[in-house]
Amino acid sequence: MTTAFTQEGPLRSHLSLSYTKLEEFNLSMKKEQEDYTIIQKDPLYFKKKVIQFLTNETTIKAVTIAFSDIEGKLQMLDYDKNFFIHSLENLTFDGSSITGFTDLGSSDLRLSPDFASFRILPSDIFGNGKVLLFANVKNIDGTQFHADFRGRLQEELLILKKSDNYEFLVAPEVEGFLLKGQDAEQYYSETENVFELATMGGYFNALPQDDLRKFIDTVAEVQRAMGFENEKDHGEVAPSQFEINFKYTNALITADQILLYKLIARQVAKLMGFTASFLPKPVAGINGSGMHINMSIAQDGKNIFYKHEGEDNLSEFGQNFCTGILHRAKEMNAIYCPSVNSYRRLDPNFEAPNAIQKSARDRGSIIRIPLANEKSARIELRPVSPDANAYMTFFTLLKTGFDGVNTSEKERKDMIAFRQRKPIKKLYENFQESLSGFKASKYLQNILGEETHNKYCEVKKEVVNRSPKLLGNTIKTSEIIFHHEVTNQILWNKF
Repeated sequence: MTTAFTQEGPLRSHLSLSYTKLEEFNLSMKKEQEDYTIIQKDPLYFKKKVIQFLTNETTIKAVTIAFSDIEGKLQMLDYDKNFFIHSLENLTFDGSSITGFTDLGSSDLRLSPDFASFRILPSDIFGNGKVLLFANVKNIDGTQFHADFRGRLQEELLILKKSDNYEFLVAPEVEGFLLKGQDAEQYYSETENVFELATMGGYFNALPQDDLRKFIDTVAEVQRAMGFENEKDHGEVAPSQFEINFKYTNALITADQILLYKLIARQVAKLMGFTASFLPKPVAGINGSGMHINMSIAQDGKNIFYKHEGEDNLSEFGQNFCTGILHRAKEMNAIYCPSVNSYRRLDPNFEAPNAIQKSARDRGSIIRIPLANEKSARIELRPVSPDANAYMTFFTLLKTGFDGVNTSEKERKDMIAFRQRKPIKKLYENFQESLSGFKASKYLQNILGEETHNKYCEVKKEVVNRSPKLLGNTIKTSEIIFHHEVTNQILWNKF
């Protein structure tokens, strides 16, 4: 790594790079992160590389460590660079203060930096002199913590890579809304402070200098500098709705980028005097926001979901992977639609998918099989909400897809026959029923672990109890201010 990055200021000398240099550096790190052979040759390669860079680059002041709680909310803290370098084996924190983690009696946990995730941060968004690392959460003895799904997803991906050279590739379509005012979610009230859309610009028709277009352009610039490898961006179907797509890649990198995408959007919106919201249905009467998950499996670098003569050009492997997900779709509903507000979005009147079936054309089916070739063949899970824990969702989809691949032919036929009984099965209509289905699932209890399964139930039961089962046509105050991605400790304490 080069250290020719210093830019002097009148009082301070902290790292501040142009977006061109940031993109060059961060993209090179991401390309190495995607190359599994590097770790095979030297497991400590990234650690040595990053520590050397931090030691030599005097203009870095802080290392931002990012991780996720059990609900998928991004957690961040900054370590002084010198402290970080000399305290790598002692990065502990109080797990009882993080949703779904530990109890007071056994609260201490460790942060284990994933050095392959190293990125330099844009100074105009994050401040000068800062770099980023994602971390996995470990128990005090160094073993993987059960409720940290980033670490568990990474372990699962490594097992598949080592055993059969499989790669789980994912690309999301994360939608959100640009709302008037800063911190609009925290001050929401169904009677006094309902959400106001920032603009009436929408699907492919926002003016070049419209606030929505300016917002999208800025977020896209920051993502590009962070090495996202953007593909397209645009206003979505509803007014003031946006979607910024980035490249298909390793599921772990994709999940990291989903958290960063939402963080960047929220920060850019705040600097513009707006709020970027990833609530599934913040405004009644218009389309909600989804996070469609496009996924495939590659083996030895080849997409094994593709078969030219297959049904919808999908291979037998891909069909079986699809069968596993469809069979458990209802049980998993509370994972990929994890809030009261999620179930407002699953309304067929607004293009929302809730029919448990697959289709190449019908967008009301929960799995769509897009028109594709050998390179792009994939399945698209459509009901996923943008407030889902991406790590937990990907982990569960991966395990469940392979359950469909590895089961016996007889069991697979039974899965298909059960799903195809008339009438067509639908996803749950509300979070209460969805959570009951999740709680009753022995399958999910097995793959998530009993402790994690119970903890998720406990956390989400608190959410369910704060909102009525029948929500009607009005977006209720309780489903917004008690949402896991909306922070207002005063309101929580007064509940």
